[in-house]
Amino acid sequence: MSKCEQCIVRELSSLKALNKEELIKISECKTSKIIKKGENIFEEGENVNGIFCVKDGVCKLTKLSPNGKDHIVKLVAKGELLGQRSMISDEPANLSAIALEDMQVCFIPKNEMLGFFEQNNQFSMNVMKTICGDLKSSDEHMVNMAQKSVKERLAETLIYLHETFGTHTDGSLKIQLSRDELASMIGTATESCIRLLSDFKKLDLIELIGKKIVLKDINKLRKLAD
Repeated sequence: MSKCEQCIVRELSSLKALNKEELIKISECKTSKIIKKGENIFEEGENVNGIFCVKDGVCKLTKLSPNGKDHIVKLVAKGELLGQRSMISDEPANLSAIALEDMQVCFIPKNEMLGFFEQNNQFSMNVMKTICGDLKSSDEHMVNMAQKSVKERLAETLIYLHETFGTHTDGSLKIQLSRDELASMIGTATESCIRLLSDFKKLDLIELIGKKIVLKDINKLRKLAD
């Protein structure tokens, strides 16, 4: 079992405020899990009762809309924590977390985390800042959905996937979303998303290799997104 003090999640998340003794306590009570691609880490409405540290892999956070379709709210990569808001608000998860690729996660029970929250001011501040950051991102996303065209949103999302998660050696986006998932992220129908990708290809902004997407002209995509 890996030690928490040497973990990437500790370096990149709220946990960096915890001291060695606190990290040893976490190491003793955490459980490590392998989540296979397509599996749920937790579901909307579930009592999570702790937080998940994403040690490796990427998941999507989704919200079920009234018409029964999953809407992707956010992608979460290694180094991040899941379930902080539920831990503080004492409410069931309001989103589902589903693995986009095989993942390694560690689960830390809520009662342990709340002990640190009460004793370590810097840790509680870090958690609050993270939740505030998520709120800010949510506000910006809502404004984007209202004010930007679908074409602008697609360009912005492709750049985000490229800059945040990188590319394979063939230049294709590392995070390979299905056309359904990409449409869900930009808030449009799958057919519209497919049509726009085809338009982007004709404009020589992207290359499509099967399901893979290669960004050919990032500067033009950026201008389009803005």
